[in-house]
Amino acid sequence: MGIEIDIAWLTLLMFGSLIVLLMAGLPLAFVTGGLACVFLFILGDARTLNIVPSRIFPLMTNYQLSAIPLFIFLAAMLERAGIINEMFDVIYKLLGGVKGGLAAATIIASTILAAMVGVIGAAVVTMGIIALPAMLKRHYDPKIAMGSIMAGGTLGILIPPSILAIIYAVVAEQSVGELFIGAVLPGLMLSGFYILYVTVMCYANPQKGPPIPVEERVSTAEKLRLLGNMAAPLTLIVVVLGVIFTGVATPVEAAGIGTFGAFIVAAIHQKLNWATVREACLTTLKASAMVIWIMFGATIFVGLYVLEGGQHFVEQTMTGLGLGPWGILILMQIVLILLGMFLDWVGILLLAVPIFVPIVKALGAQAFGLGDEGDLVLWFGVLYLVNMQMSFLSPPFGYALFYLRGVAPPEIPMGDIFRSALPFLFLQIVGLVMCMLFPQIITWLPNIVYG
Repeated sequence: MGIEIDIAWLTLLMFGSLIVLLMAGLPLAFVTGGLACVFLFILGDARTLNIVPSRIFPLMTNYQLSAIPLFIFLAAMLERAGIINEMFDVIYKLLGGVKGGLAAATIIASTILAAMVGVIGAAVVTMGIIALPAMLKRHYDPKIAMGSIMAGGTLGILIPPSILAIIYAVVAEQSVGELFIGAVLPGLMLSGFYILYVTVMCYANPQKGPPIPVEERVSTAEKLRLLGNMAAPLTLIVVVLGVIFTGVATPVEAAGIGTFGAFIVAAIHQKLNWATVREACLTTLKASAMVIWIMFGATIFVGLYVLEGGQHFVEQTMTGLGLGPWGILILMQIVLILLGMFLDWVGILLLAVPIFVPIVKALGAQAFGLGDEGDLVLWFGVLYLVNMQMSFLSPPFGYALFYLRGVAPPEIPMGDIFRSALPFLFLQIVGLVMCMLFPQIITWLPNIVYG
Protein backbone atom coordinates (compact mmCIF):
# COMPACT_ATOMS: atom_id res chain seq x y z
CA MET A 1 0.00 0.00 0.00
CA GLY A 2 1.20 3.55 -0.74
CA ILE A 3 1.97 6.38 1.65
CA GLU A 4 -0.69 8.59 3.27
CA ILE A 5 0.05 12.30 2.81
CA ASP A 6 -2.04 15.15 4.20
CA ILE A 7 -3.93 16.84 1.36
CA ALA A 8 -2.53 20.32 2.10
CA TRP A 9 1.03 18.97 1.85
CA LEU A 10 0.11 16.97 -1.22
CA THR A 11 -1.23 20.10 -2.91
CA LEU A 12 2.02 21.89 -2.16
CA LEU A 13 4.14 18.95 -3.33
CA MET A 14 2.23 18.28 -6.55
CA PHE A 15 1.83 21.86 -7.73
CA GLY A 16 5.20 22.94 -6.32
CA SER A 17 7.10 20.27 -8.22
CA LEU A 18 5.01 21.08 -11.32
CA ILE A 19 6.06 24.75 -11.20
CA VAL A 20 9.73 23.92 -10.52
CA LEU A 21 9.94 21.52 -13.47
CA LEU A 22 8.16 23.94 -15.80
CA MET A 23 10.53 26.74 -14.75
CA ALA A 24 13.35 24.37 -15.68
CA GLY A 25 11.93 24.50 -19.20
CA LEU A 26 10.52 20.98 -19.51
CA PRO A 27 7.45 20.56 -21.77
CA LEU A 28 4.11 20.73 -19.96
CA ALA A 29 2.69 17.55 -21.52
CA PHE A 30 5.40 15.29 -20.17
CA VAL A 31 5.83 17.11 -16.84
CA THR A 32 2.17 16.69 -15.84
CA GLY A 33 1.90 13.11 -17.07
CA GLY A 34 5.27 12.10 -15.63
CA LEU A 35 4.65 13.70 -12.24
CA ALA A 36 1.22 12.12 -12.09
CA CYS A 37 2.73 8.69 -12.60
CA VAL A 38 5.40 9.32 -9.95
CA PHE A 39 2.78 10.44 -7.40
CA LEU A 40 0.46 7.58 -8.34
CA PHE A 41 3.29 5.20 -7.54
CA ILE A 42 4.14 6.93 -4.22
CA LEU A 43 0.53 7.28 -3.03
CA GLY A 44 -1.06 4.14 -4.31
CA ASP A 45 -0.21 0.62 -5.35
CA ALA A 46 -0.04 -1.15 -8.70
CA ARG A 47 -3.86 -0.99 -8.98
CA THR A 48 -3.95 2.79 -8.67
CA LEU A 49 -1.99 3.04 -11.92
CA ASN A 50 -5.23 2.00 -13.62
CA ILE A 51 -6.21 5.67 -13.44
CA VAL A 52 -3.89 6.29 -16.40
CA PRO A 53 -5.82 4.35 -19.05
CA SER A 54 -9.19 5.13 -17.47
CA ARG A 55 -8.55 8.92 -17.75
CA ILE A 56 -6.97 8.82 -21.23
CA PHE A 57 -9.42 6.48 -22.93
CA PRO A 58 -12.50 8.76 -22.75
CA LEU A 59 -10.42 11.52 -24.38
CA MET A 60 -9.22 9.18 -27.12
CA THR A 61 -12.76 8.17 -27.95
CA ASN A 62 -14.30 11.66 -27.60
CA TYR A 63 -16.07 12.61 -30.80
CA GLN A 64 -16.06 16.38 -30.07
CA LEU A 65 -12.27 16.50 -29.96
CA SER A 66 -11.98 15.43 -33.59
CA ALA A 67 -12.92 19.02 -34.46
CA ILE A 68 -9.48 20.16 -33.26
CA PRO A 69 -7.27 18.69 -36.01
CA LEU A 70 -9.90 19.67 -38.59
CA PHE A 71 -9.98 23.34 -37.56
CA ILE A 72 -6.18 23.45 -37.34
CA PHE A 73 -5.95 21.95 -40.83
CA LEU A 74 -8.49 24.46 -42.15
CA ALA A 75 -6.35 27.31 -40.78
CA ALA A 76 -3.11 25.81 -42.11
CA MET A 77 -4.58 25.38 -45.60
CA LEU A 78 -5.81 28.98 -45.75
CA GLU A 79 -2.46 30.24 -44.49
CA ARG A 80 -0.50 28.20 -47.04
CA ALA A 81 -2.79 29.40 -49.82
CA GLY A 82 -1.79 32.99 -49.00
CA ILE A 83 -5.36 34.01 -48.17
CA ILE A 84 -4.37 35.69 -44.90
CA ASN A 85 -1.84 37.98 -46.60
CA GLU A 86 -4.39 38.86 -49.23
CA MET A 87 -7.05 39.62 -46.64
CA PHE A 88 -4.83 42.04 -44.76
CA ASP A 89 -3.97 43.70 -48.06
CA VAL A 90 -7.66 44.26 -48.85
CA ILE A 91 -8.65 45.68 -45.43
CA TYR A 92 -5.47 47.73 -45.36
CA LYS A 93 -6.30 49.39 -48.67
CA LEU A 94 -9.89 50.02 -47.63
CA LEU A 95 -8.91 51.71 -44.34
CA GLY A 96 -5.50 53.15 -45.18
CA GLY A 97 -6.76 56.73 -45.62
CA VAL A 98 -8.03 57.01 -42.03
CA LYS A 99 -5.86 58.13 -39.10
CA GLY A 100 -4.80 54.97 -37.29
CA GLY A 101 -6.43 53.08 -40.16
CA LEU A 102 -3.69 50.49 -40.51
CA ALA A 103 -3.83 49.60 -36.82
CA ALA A 104 -7.62 49.33 -37.02
CA ALA A 105 -7.23 47.27 -40.22
CA THR A 106 -4.86 44.96 -38.36
CA ILE A 107 -7.40 44.39 -35.59
CA ILE A 108 -10.31 43.88 -38.04
CA ALA A 109 -8.21 41.48 -40.12
CA SER A 110 -7.25 39.64 -36.92
CA THR A 111 -10.92 39.41 -35.92
CA ILE A 112 -11.83 37.84 -39.28
CA LEU A 113 -8.73 35.69 -39.03
CA ALA A 114 -9.85 34.51 -35.59
CA ALA A 115 -13.07 33.31 -37.19
CA MET A 116 -10.99 31.19 -39.59
CA VAL A 117 -8.23 30.11 -37.26
CA GLY A 118 -8.71 28.59 -33.84
CA VAL A 119 -4.99 28.85 -33.09
CA ILE A 120 -3.30 31.97 -31.74
CA GLY A 121 0.32 31.71 -32.80
CA ALA A 122 -0.58 31.73 -36.49
CA ALA A 123 -2.42 35.04 -36.26
CA VAL A 124 0.25 36.91 -34.29
CA VAL A 125 3.14 35.63 -36.41
CA THR A 126 1.38 36.22 -39.73
CA MET A 127 0.27 39.72 -38.79
CA GLY A 128 3.73 40.44 -37.39
CA ILE A 129 5.27 39.50 -40.72
CA ILE A 130 2.76 41.42 -42.88
CA ALA A 131 1.34 44.30 -40.85
CA LEU A 132 4.25 45.36 -38.65
CA PRO A 133 6.66 46.34 -41.46
CA ALA A 134 3.78 48.07 -43.28
CA MET A 135 2.96 50.19 -40.22
CA LEU A 136 6.56 50.98 -39.28
CA LYS A 137 7.24 52.05 -42.87
CA ARG A 138 4.36 54.53 -42.57
CA HIS A 139 5.90 55.94 -39.34
CA TYR A 140 3.37 54.47 -36.94
CA ASP A 141 4.17 54.55 -33.24
CA PRO A 142 5.77 51.08 -32.76
CA LYS A 143 3.86 50.55 -29.48
CA ILE A 144 0.47 51.01 -31.17
CA ALA A 145 1.57 48.87 -34.11
CA MET A 146 2.79 46.00 -31.95
CA GLY A 147 -0.04 46.24 -29.42
CA SER A 148 -2.73 46.03 -32.08
CA ILE A 149 -1.06 42.98 -33.64
CA MET A 150 -0.79 41.13 -30.32
CA ALA A 151 -4.23 42.10 -29.05
CA GLY A 152 -5.88 41.25 -32.36
CA GLY A 153 -4.00 37.96 -32.46
CA THR A 154 -5.34 36.85 -29.08
CA LEU A 155 -8.95 37.11 -30.30
CA GLY A 156 -8.55 33.65 -31.82
CA ILE A 157 -8.99 32.15 -28.37
CA LEU A 158 -12.43 33.70 -27.99
CA ILE A 159 -14.08 34.08 -31.39
CA PRO A 160 -15.40 30.74 -32.69
CA PRO A 161 -14.19 28.29 -33.89
CA SER A 162 -11.79 28.39 -30.94
CA ILE A 163 -9.81 25.25 -30.11
CA LEU A 164 -9.84 26.21 -26.44
CA ALA A 165 -13.65 26.39 -26.41
CA ILE A 166 -13.82 22.85 -27.79
CA ILE A 167 -11.50 21.49 -25.09
CA TYR A 168 -13.33 23.45 -22.36
CA ALA A 169 -16.67 22.06 -23.52
CA VAL A 170 -15.29 18.50 -23.39
CA VAL A 171 -13.78 18.94 -19.90
CA ALA A 172 -16.80 20.75 -18.42
CA GLU A 173 -19.23 18.45 -20.29
CA GLN A 174 -20.95 21.31 -22.03
CA SER A 175 -22.30 21.97 -25.52
CA VAL A 176 -19.57 23.25 -27.85
CA GLY A 177 -22.13 25.12 -29.97
CA GLU A 178 -23.48 27.07 -27.00
CA LEU A 179 -19.99 28.03 -25.89
CA PHE A 180 -19.14 29.20 -29.42
CA ILE A 181 -22.26 31.37 -29.58
CA GLY A 182 -21.73 32.70 -26.06
CA ALA A 183 -18.22 33.85 -26.98
CA VAL A 184 -19.29 35.83 -30.06
CA LEU A 185 -20.43 39.05 -28.34
CA PRO A 186 -17.55 39.25 -25.82
CA GLY A 187 -15.13 38.65 -28.71
CA LEU A 188 -16.63 41.40 -30.85
CA MET A 189 -16.84 43.69 -27.82
CA LEU A 190 -13.11 43.33 -27.12
CA SER A 191 -12.31 43.76 -30.79
CA GLY A 192 -14.38 46.98 -30.69
CA PHE A 193 -12.52 48.18 -27.59
CA TYR A 194 -9.16 47.69 -29.33
CA ILE A 195 -10.26 49.53 -32.47
CA LEU A 196 -11.76 52.37 -30.41
CA TYR A 197 -8.58 52.72 -28.35
CA VAL A 198 -6.31 52.78 -31.41
CA THR A 199 -8.54 55.25 -33.27
CA VAL A 200 -8.89 57.62 -30.30
CA MET A 201 -5.12 57.56 -29.68
CA CYS A 202 -4.37 58.28 -33.35
CA TYR A 203 -6.94 61.08 -33.62
CA ALA A 204 -5.66 62.64 -30.38
CA ASN A 205 -2.12 62.52 -31.75
CA PRO A 206 -1.96 61.93 -35.55
CA GLN A 207 1.82 61.38 -35.26
CA LYS A 208 1.04 57.97 -33.70
CA GLY A 209 -0.84 56.68 -36.72
CA PRO A 210 -0.71 58.92 -39.80
CA PRO A 211 -3.07 58.14 -42.72
CA ILE A 212 -1.34 56.81 -45.84
CA PRO A 213 -0.46 59.46 -48.47
CA VAL A 214 -3.15 60.31 -51.04
CA GLU A 215 -1.16 58.91 -53.98
CA GLU A 216 -1.10 55.45 -52.34
CA ARG A 217 -4.88 55.26 -51.83
CA VAL A 218 -7.05 53.21 -54.16
CA SER A 219 -10.15 54.10 -56.19
CA THR A 220 -13.65 52.86 -55.34
CA ALA A 221 -13.70 50.54 -58.35
CA GLU A 222 -10.41 49.01 -57.19
CA LYS A 223 -11.85 48.61 -53.66
CA LEU A 224 -14.81 46.66 -55.03
CA ARG A 225 -12.50 44.43 -57.07
CA LEU A 226 -10.44 43.74 -53.93
CA LEU A 227 -13.58 42.80 -51.98
CA GLY A 228 -14.44 40.37 -54.77
CA ASN A 229 -11.12 38.60 -54.10
CA MET A 230 -12.17 37.99 -50.53
CA ALA A 231 -15.55 36.50 -51.45
CA ALA A 232 -14.43 32.85 -51.28
CA PRO A 233 -12.76 32.80 -47.82
CA LEU A 234 -15.50 35.01 -46.30
CA THR A 235 -18.20 32.73 -47.68
CA LEU A 236 -16.34 29.83 -46.10
CA ILE A 237 -16.41 31.48 -42.63
CA VAL A 238 -20.09 32.34 -42.98
CA VAL A 239 -20.95 28.77 -43.98
CA VAL A 240 -18.88 27.13 -41.21
CA LEU A 241 -20.19 29.38 -38.42
CA GLY A 242 -23.67 29.50 -39.97
CA VAL A 243 -24.20 25.74 -39.83
CA ILE A 244 -23.05 25.67 -36.19
CA PHE A 245 -25.25 28.59 -35.13
CA THR A 246 -28.37 27.41 -36.92
CA GLY A 247 -27.88 23.96 -35.45
CA VAL A 248 -27.76 22.33 -38.90
CA ALA A 249 -24.46 20.64 -38.05
CA THR A 250 -22.42 19.92 -34.93
CA PRO A 251 -19.08 21.77 -34.60
CA VAL A 252 -17.29 18.60 -35.70
CA GLU A 253 -19.34 18.34 -38.88
CA ALA A 254 -18.88 22.05 -39.47
CA ALA A 255 -15.11 21.56 -39.15
CA GLY A 256 -15.34 18.84 -41.78
CA ILE A 257 -17.27 21.14 -44.12
CA GLY A 258 -14.72 23.89 -43.48
CA THR A 259 -11.79 21.60 -44.25
CA PHE A 260 -13.41 20.59 -47.53
CA GLY A 261 -14.12 24.27 -48.23
CA ALA A 262 -10.46 25.14 -47.58
CA PHE A 263 -9.46 22.86 -50.47
CA ILE A 264 -11.94 24.65 -52.74
CA VAL A 265 -10.76 28.13 -51.64
CA ALA A 266 -7.13 27.10 -52.18
CA ALA A 267 -8.09 25.81 -55.65
CA ILE A 268 -9.88 29.09 -56.54
CA HIS A 269 -6.71 30.97 -55.55
CA GLN A 270 -4.64 28.50 -57.64
CA LYS A 271 -2.62 27.33 -54.65
CA LEU A 272 -3.91 23.75 -54.44
CA ASN A 273 -0.88 21.49 -54.90
CA TRP A 274 0.92 18.68 -53.10
CA ALA A 275 3.35 21.00 -51.33
CA THR A 276 0.50 23.06 -49.82
CA VAL A 277 -1.43 20.01 -48.64
CA ARG A 278 1.67 18.31 -47.25
CA GLU A 279 2.79 21.37 -45.27
CA ALA A 280 -0.74 21.92 -43.95
CA CYS A 281 -0.87 18.28 -42.84
CA LEU A 282 2.48 18.54 -41.02
CA THR A 283 1.44 21.74 -39.24
CA THR A 284 -1.80 20.04 -38.18
CA LEU A 285 0.02 16.95 -36.92
CA LYS A 286 2.43 18.97 -34.78
CA ALA A 287 -0.19 21.29 -33.32
CA SER A 288 -2.81 18.58 -32.62
CA ALA A 289 -0.27 16.20 -31.11
CA MET A 290 0.92 18.92 -28.73
CA VAL A 291 -2.62 19.75 -27.60
CA ILE A 292 -3.66 16.12 -27.16
CA TRP A 293 -0.51 15.15 -25.23
CA ILE A 294 -1.00 18.06 -22.83
CA MET A 295 -4.57 16.86 -22.35
CA PHE A 296 -3.42 13.32 -21.57
CA GLY A 297 -0.80 14.45 -19.06
CA ALA A 298 -2.92 17.04 -17.29
CA THR A 299 -6.02 14.86 -17.06
CA ILE A 300 -4.09 12.14 -15.21
CA PHE A 301 -2.52 14.76 -12.92
CA VAL A 302 -5.88 16.30 -12.01
CA GLY A 303 -7.55 12.88 -11.83
CA LEU A 304 -5.09 11.81 -9.15
CA TYR A 305 -5.45 15.11 -7.27
CA VAL A 306 -9.25 14.85 -7.22
CA LEU A 307 -9.07 11.18 -6.21
CA GLU A 308 -6.90 12.12 -3.20
CA GLY A 309 -9.57 14.64 -2.11
CA GLY A 310 -8.01 17.71 -3.71
CA GLN A 311 -11.24 19.15 -5.03
CA HIS A 312 -12.88 18.98 -1.61
CA PHE A 313 -9.79 20.65 -0.12
CA VAL A 314 -9.85 23.54 -2.63
CA GLU A 315 -13.59 23.98 -2.12
CA GLN A 316 -13.22 24.08 1.69
CA THR A 317 -10.28 26.48 1.48
CA MET A 318 -12.20 28.86 -0.81
CA THR A 319 -15.45 28.78 1.17
CA GLY A 320 -13.45 28.97 4.43
CA LEU A 321 -12.12 32.39 3.43
CA GLY A 322 -15.63 33.78 3.96
CA LEU A 323 -15.59 35.65 0.65
CA GLY A 324 -19.13 34.93 -0.55
CA PRO A 325 -19.94 33.76 -4.11
CA TRP A 326 -18.63 36.88 -5.90
CA GLY A 327 -15.45 36.86 -3.83
CA ILE A 328 -14.83 33.23 -4.76
CA LEU A 329 -15.47 33.98 -8.45
CA ILE A 330 -13.05 36.94 -8.39
CA LEU A 331 -10.48 34.83 -6.55
CA MET A 332 -10.80 32.17 -9.28
CA GLN A 333 -10.26 34.79 -12.00
CA ILE A 334 -7.15 36.04 -10.18
CA VAL A 335 -5.82 32.48 -9.85
CA LEU A 336 -6.38 31.97 -13.59
CA ILE A 337 -4.59 35.23 -14.41
CA LEU A 338 -1.62 34.23 -12.23
CA LEU A 339 -1.50 30.75 -13.78
CA GLY A 340 -1.70 32.46 -17.18
CA MET A 341 1.59 34.19 -16.50
CA PHE A 342 3.41 30.86 -16.26
CA LEU A 343 1.47 28.02 -17.86
CA ASP A 344 0.05 27.46 -21.27
CA TRP A 345 -3.71 27.66 -21.87
CA VAL A 346 -4.49 23.96 -22.39
CA GLY A 347 -2.61 23.16 -19.20
CA ILE A 348 -4.47 25.78 -17.17
CA LEU A 349 -7.77 24.51 -18.52
CA LEU A 350 -7.10 20.92 -17.54
CA LEU A 351 -5.61 21.78 -14.15
CA ALA A 352 -8.11 24.42 -13.02
CA VAL A 353 -11.43 23.81 -14.77
CA PRO A 354 -12.20 20.30 -13.40
CA ILE A 355 -11.67 21.73 -9.89
CA PHE A 356 -13.38 25.12 -10.44
CA VAL A 357 -16.52 24.14 -12.37
CA PRO A 358 -17.98 21.94 -9.58
CA ILE A 359 -17.30 24.74 -7.07
CA VAL A 360 -19.10 27.27 -9.28
CA LYS A 361 -22.01 24.83 -9.68
CA ALA A 362 -22.16 24.38 -5.91
CA LEU A 363 -22.46 28.15 -5.43
CA GLY A 364 -25.59 28.02 -7.59
CA ALA A 365 -26.96 30.15 -10.41
CA GLN A 366 -29.06 32.29 -8.04
CA ALA A 367 -25.94 33.59 -6.29
CA PHE A 368 -24.98 35.38 -9.51
CA GLY A 369 -28.49 36.33 -10.59
CA LEU A 370 -28.60 33.78 -13.42
CA GLY A 371 -31.58 31.70 -14.47
CA ASP A 372 -30.33 28.12 -14.33
CA GLU A 373 -27.22 25.95 -14.09
CA GLY A 374 -26.85 25.79 -17.88
CA ASP A 375 -26.45 29.58 -18.02
CA LEU A 376 -24.05 29.46 -15.08
CA VAL A 377 -21.66 26.94 -16.65
CA LEU A 378 -21.83 28.77 -20.00
CA TRP A 379 -21.11 32.12 -18.32
CA PHE A 380 -18.17 30.72 -16.37
CA GLY A 381 -16.84 29.06 -19.55
CA VAL A 382 -16.79 32.31 -21.52
CA LEU A 383 -15.31 34.20 -18.55
CA TYR A 384 -12.59 31.57 -18.60
CA LEU A 385 -11.97 32.15 -22.33
CA VAL A 386 -11.82 35.94 -21.87
CA ASN A 387 -9.42 35.41 -18.98
CA MET A 388 -7.17 33.14 -21.04
CA GLN A 389 -6.76 35.86 -23.65
CA MET A 390 -4.99 37.86 -20.99
CA SER A 391 -2.50 35.07 -20.42
CA PHE A 392 -1.18 35.63 -23.95
CA LEU A 393 -0.38 39.27 -23.29
CA SER A 394 0.71 39.11 -19.65
CA PRO A 395 4.47 39.39 -19.02
CA PRO A 396 6.76 37.57 -18.25
CA PHE A 397 5.73 34.50 -20.29
CA GLY A 398 2.83 35.71 -22.46
CA TYR A 399 3.01 33.69 -25.67
CA ALA A 400 1.94 36.56 -27.92
CA LEU A 401 4.89 38.65 -26.68
CA PHE A 402 7.33 35.95 -27.77
CA TYR A 403 5.56 35.18 -31.04
CA LEU A 404 5.93 38.86 -31.92
CA ARG A 405 9.54 38.97 -30.68
CA GLY A 406 10.29 36.24 -33.22
CA VAL A 407 9.17 38.38 -36.18
CA ALA A 408 9.73 41.98 -34.95
CA PRO A 409 12.79 43.94 -36.16
CA PRO A 410 15.81 43.23 -33.89
CA GLU A 411 16.25 46.92 -32.97
CA ILE A 412 12.95 46.89 -31.02
CA PRO A 413 13.80 45.97 -27.39
CA MET A 414 11.79 43.32 -25.54
CA GLY A 415 10.79 45.96 -22.97
CA ASP A 416 8.95 47.90 -25.68
CA ILE A 417 7.03 44.78 -26.68
CA PHE A 418 6.03 44.27 -23.02
CA ARG A 419 4.98 47.91 -22.68
CA SER A 420 2.99 47.91 -25.90
CA ALA A 421 0.87 45.04 -24.56
CA LEU A 422 -0.12 46.82 -21.33
CA PRO A 423 -2.90 49.16 -22.58
CA PHE A 424 -4.51 46.21 -24.38
CA LEU A 425 -4.13 44.04 -21.29
CA PHE A 426 -6.01 46.75 -19.39
CA LEU A 427 -8.79 46.70 -22.02
CA GLN A 428 -9.04 42.93 -21.58
CA ILE A 429 -9.47 43.37 -17.83
CA VAL A 430 -12.25 45.91 -18.55
CA GLY A 431 -13.85 43.34 -20.88
CA LEU A 432 -13.59 40.61 -18.24
CA VAL A 433 -15.16 42.83 -15.57
CA MET A 434 -18.01 43.78 -17.92
CA CYS A 435 -18.71 40.13 -18.70
CA MET A 436 -18.78 39.41 -14.95
CA LEU A 437 -21.08 42.31 -14.08
CA PHE A 438 -23.40 41.83 -17.08
CA PRO A 439 -23.74 38.07 -17.67
CA GLN A 440 -26.29 38.89 -20.43
CA ILE A 441 -23.39 39.84 -22.73
CA ILE A 442 -22.61 36.12 -22.73
CA THR A 443 -25.99 34.43 -22.20
CA TRP A 444 -28.24 36.61 -24.39
CA LEU A 445 -27.25 35.20 -27.80
CA PRO A 446 -27.23 31.47 -26.84
CA ASN A 447 -30.65 31.92 -25.21
CA ILE A 448 -32.04 33.38 -28.45
CA VAL A 449 -30.49 30.67 -30.61
CA TYR A 450 -31.24 27.70 -28.35
CA GLY A 451 -34.30 29.16 -26.66
